[in-house]
Amino acid sequence: MTLKIAIDAMGGDHGPQVVIPAAISALQKHNDVELILVGDEATLQAALTQQSTVDKDRVTIHHASQVVAMDEAPQSALRSKKDSSMRVAINLVKENVAAACVSAGNTGALMATARFVLKTLPGIERPAIVTALPTMKGHTYVLDLGANVDSSAEHLVQFALMGSVLAELVDGKKQPTVGLLNIGAEEIKGSERVKEAARLLADTDLNYIGFVEGDGLYKGEVDVLVCDGFVGNVLLKASEGVAHMIRHYLRNSFKRNVFTKFAALVAYPVLKHFSKELDPRAYNGANFIGLQGIVIKSHGGADSFAFANAIDIAIIEARKDVPKHISRHLETLQEGQVL
Repeated sequence: MTLKIAIDAMGGDHGPQVVIPAAISALQKHNDVELILVGDEATLQAALTQQSTVDKDRVTIHHASQVVAMDEAPQSALRSKKDSSMRVAINLVKENVAAACVSAGNTGALMATARFVLKTLPGIERPAIVTALPTMKGHTYVLDLGANVDSSAEHLVQFALMGSVLAELVDGKKQPTVGLLNIGAEEIKGSERVKEAARLLADTDLNYIGFVEGDGLYKGEVDVLVCDGFVGNVLLKASEGVAHMIRHYLRNSFKRNVFTKFAALVAYPVLKHFSKELDPRAYNGANFIGLQGIVIKSHGGADSFAFANAIDIAIIEARKDVPKHISRHLETLQEGQVL
């Protein structure tokens, strides 16, 4: 059965310049996928004709007359941009024309529009932004990364459940471990909200292991790490900054003189592998989890390699039908537990 993915081809800092090559890459990798490019038809058609390797039988263009600017207010986009490439792509998911949509557009507008059009799953009060971050043991799913700056204990429990389902479906892990991000591992540490979330999680059937400090993320102490959106977004941006700083100092250190340049030449295979392991582009693509449909957010400045990775995530989650499985787990918890 062919899987259709809607792409907001006009969103982000680069629009079709990045989206078209990424789409071609995704089609070459997935033989059972069709892509619907949403945006200005003339612009997209011209961009496609310049690509000799595109499989035109598996690409369609869905015209949209408007574009949401990267600095546009979410409510303004929601009210006045009903024919934007972003809105139309989400509508295609709502209408079951596409199994998922991918956008590099304005995060706030994308979340507001997706929540308005698709609605949240029954039992989920707020959707969350989740992505996998690299660790010493592979990766950890972290949520929320910015959708909710002020989350209640009940919201954190809902995030934990959704993250656990995602890890189980995508990674095939039975009873993935779940932790709450906190300023210490001791039970007496943290805010009352985090302590209450811990008490609620202990009463669920999730594999909750307790509090995890910030360094525990990179040590791979848990499969799923839960926090509110304010903390999560700071954590994400700080992680990206540290990765860039490490690359900066490595480059400068190896360029100091002829001896360090020679050392860099010898160490090139190791450095290449190191760079690949920490390349944020390989982890591009965050899920707006908790909606009645799959919406994947790409970084606004993503290149074609990074955007193709976001498309891959949309394909994987659509095949696994993540929203349906979250609904099933919610029903189980609601039968006598905390939600």
